[in-house]
Amino acid sequence: MRHIWRWFGPIDKVSVPDAAQAGAEGIVSALHHVPTGSAWTFEEIRKRQDEVRAGGLEWELVESIPVSESIKTMTGDWKAHIEAWKESLRQLAKAGISTVCYNFMPVLDWTRTDLRWETADGARAMRFDLVDFISFDIHMLQRPGAPDDYPAQLIEAARERFAGMPQEKITALSRNIGAGLPGSSDGYSIAELRTALARYDGIGADALRDNLIDFLSEVVPVAEELDMRLCAHGDDPPWPLLGLPRILSTEQDYVRVLNAVDRNANGVTFCTGSLGARPDNDLPAMVKRLAPRIHFAHLRNVRRETEGFPCSFFEDQHLDGNTDMIAVIAALVSEERSRRAEGRTDHQIFMRPDHGQEILDDLTRGAQPGYPAIGRLKGLAELRGIEQTLSHPVFGMN
Repeated sequence: MRHIWRWFGPIDKVSVPDAAQAGAEGIVSALHHVPTGSAWTFEEIRKRQDEVRAGGLEWELVESIPVSESIKTMTGDWKAHIEAWKESLRQLAKAGISTVCYNFMPVLDWTRTDLRWETADGARAMRFDLVDFISFDIHMLQRPGAPDDYPAQLIEAARERFAGMPQEKITALSRNIGAGLPGSSDGYSIAELRTALARYDGIGADALRDNLIDFLSEVVPVAEELDMRLCAHGDDPPWPLLGLPRILSTEQDYVRVLNAVDRNANGVTFCTGSLGARPDNDLPAMVKRLAPRIHFAHLRNVRRETEGFPCSFFEDQHLDGNTDMIAVIAALVSEERSRRAEGRTDHQIFMRPDHGQEILDDLTRGAQPGYPAIGRLKGLAELRGIEQTLSHPVFGMN
């Protein structure tokens, strides 16, 4: 696999040289400062490439060109936003970048209740506490109909939790859940979140999926003409939140979208952390079946703390948690071997060590939540060790 490292630009407290020292071969980044719905220019793309090259690596993959809420709802300036998205692809291709990760999650990107939750050994990790989330939904956001979405025992647990919640916890919970895309300055206040949710009144899973397919029907042919690959990131967490539909939470979800726009340029960002939060997702089996369309792998692990789903979970260390990471990597290595035999030019799958626990000096660095230096270095070293072992001739997978 091609080992890359997410970098949020000059504001990132983990530098490109840090990534190179950690063992990364390239960088995945985005132009977070460009307003959503606007086209990326060649000049801004080149500027970011130069910033990465100054640190000794290359900008190899985009994560993400944001998909606006107008596109997701097919309202307002959605047609202009799609044209801007296409133009961004053209400018990226001109700069030599050929793979773009994106997501179609409505309103909220990945959602956590704690961004720096302390684990048993003193490390800090991102966490989704279901009772805290329900407390936010019912008692802080006061979303109409929210109590109908949860069982009575969880509603009562949330009531008790909120009654004893100190103000600093309430403030932090609101900030954490309302956070925008990683690396961006976007985010929602309670009032803004209510307004954003209202845009999806009457838009269920089927309608949102149709909007995604319509979007892909527009942008995938452009990507194909440019010899580019698009890869959709799954829902995080992989179940409905705040009454919003989710459409990329299971294998069947992906299959429906891949079949609807059945071209190799329409692909998958396989995130083991997002999909792994659902116990009914068999990740090694999913990799094997989706493998030909996986263009990017986010490798991280979560530990589910409650049964079923929705559930509470936290970001565990890369080789711990509920996902069989060795089996996942074995399936990806096998797919790369098959692609080489087929003569595919995209035989090498991009991979990054996704998220990571804050350990050692990470605890005082203050980097982007989920993106520490040492925690990701540790994860990359572990994942790379598994891959190299499985790729060794003694195992017959080279």
